[in-house]
Amino acid sequence: MLKVSNLWAGYDEVSVLHDVTLEVHPGEVVALVGANGAGKSTMMRCLAGLLKPTGGSIQFLGEEIGGLPAAQVVARGLAYVPEGRRLFGKLSVRENLLLGAYLERRDHRVAEQLGMVLSLFPEA
Repeated sequence: MLKVSNLWAGYDEVSVLHDVTLEVHPGEVVALVGANGAGKSTMMRCLAGLLKPTGGSIQFLGEEIGGLPAAQVVARGLAYVPEGRRLFGKLSVRENLLLGAYLERRDHRVAEQLGMVLSLFPEA
């Protein structure tokens, strides 16, 4: 599903990721854990298309996505929510979820998927 091979990335002259390899298979839940400055956010930014890797490969569903713009990565079904719960606080939970579905807004599946996601959470 997600395969990262020999990934290198950084900012300006600072190299942060050095030859990182990772595979995530369907049904797996993976945590990316490390100290501050270890490269967790850099890795996520590369996966999401927010930072272009300086080397290596990122494949999602068998397709190379390393270096694609974020909008093209999202269109393929891979998204990133940064730390700190940077959601839109003045929007309802429903509105935040619908905002995340903007690429499929004309698709009949949005209502179905919204119902499925809301069913995962207990009622308040």
